[in-house]
Amino acid sequence: MHARKSQLHLLNKSRELQRKLYLAAKRCRNRRFHALYDRIYRPDILWRAWKEVKAKKGSAGVDDQTIQDIEWQGVKDFLNKLAAELREGVYRPKPVKRIFIPKSDGRQRPLGIPCVRDRIVQQATKIVIEPLFEANFQNCSYGFRPKRSARQAVRDLKETLVRGWYVVDADIQEFFDSLNHELLMKLVRRRISDQRVLKLVRKWLKAGVLEEGRWQEAVEGSPQGSVISPLLANIYLHVMDMYWMQEYSHVGKLIRYADDFVVVCRYRHEAEKALQVVQQILKKLKLTLHPDKTRIVRLPQNSFDFLGFHFLKFRSQGSGKLAPYAWPAKKAVMRIRGRIRQLTKSSWLCAKPEEIAEMLNPVIRGWRNYYAGSNASRHFQHLDFYVQLRLRKMYWRRHHGRRPGTKAGCLQ
Repeated sequence: MHARKSQLHLLNKSRELQRKLYLAAKRCRNRRFHALYDRIYRPDILWRAWKEVKAKKGSAGVDDQTIQDIEWQGVKDFLNKLAAELREGVYRPKPVKRIFIPKSDGRQRPLGIPCVRDRIVQQATKIVIEPLFEANFQNCSYGFRPKRSARQAVRDLKETLVRGWYVVDADIQEFFDSLNHELLMKLVRRRISDQRVLKLVRKWLKAGVLEEGRWQEAVEGSPQGSVISPLLANIYLHVMDMYWMQEYSHVGKLIRYADDFVVVCRYRHEAEKALQVVQQILKKLKLTLHPDKTRIVRLPQNSFDFLGFHFLKFRSQGSGKLAPYAWPAKKAVMRIRGRIRQLTKSSWLCAKPEEIAEMLNPVIRGWRNYYAGSNASRHFQHLDFYVQLRLRKMYWRRHHGRRPGTKAGCLQ
């Protein structure tokens, strides 16, 4: 009980710091903050950063140290040592481990996995500096922000489409790999004047990547998978949000989730103007739109995907009026089916039914919760049927698919 009260006290203390920083930044939108570095290694901040990193259950970085290793060695001693390194100025981030995950178009997406110790320091830094930038961020931005979510962005988009007929469906080409370091640091310096914090951020940007045992220098970009990258991405694209909301909000409504965004307009000429403006702003940010994935969509003749949803318009059976609808996109359906197929493959034939249910339920529940409230009832029924089909196939192979030389009910 005493340990729980102590942890609650540390959590409340860190949140109180965030509230004070947010209110101070909100009162003066041009204020630069200088006394921040010492707060990063405060016990309450590091402890909260550890808990949040642990909750995400990430894998080990280049040093092969896992979250379980830290727990076995002692979390308190580990955090004290990390605080001492930060306090004495001897902390040095290690390169990120680069892995590749397949994309739906057949290409591979590079991910950078920092070491656990680096993720903790990044999370602690994010806890301290995020409120300063949150005070300026625009309402059109939903990605990786406190009390904001992809579902809120989808809801906002669906409501906007009631009167919107043209959509600029935009895709930034290799966004995370194209962030200009000097421009990014210039944007960070608008709010932070503490040189030690600025050096810390620059160290992460310049840490480089380790791929197949070879170190590669990071000239530009911020690795996907890094804890600090989503905040840096929002700082970078806040320039676009700010320009749009101040100068071009009458042209159409911008809705952005990290590097994914759309602009909803009423008329064709407004959509063309919006696309032109976005290209000009991104050019100043040294970014480009993907020529094959960026287009102007006309509703109801065409449709588009955003954040895993497929958006379109057709006549409502009740009122007979054209209305916006949204349901899971084809890629999202393929991904969930692939995940279920992976969890019910032949290697699990020896697992107990309770173990299989324990693996499947969180995946199915999470997918249904994300698409709940959309027009996805038919997709939910199809998913239920697919799960039943996979389970029946498992049952048949378990009881009737025995090969000579294998144990009954278990394929090798």
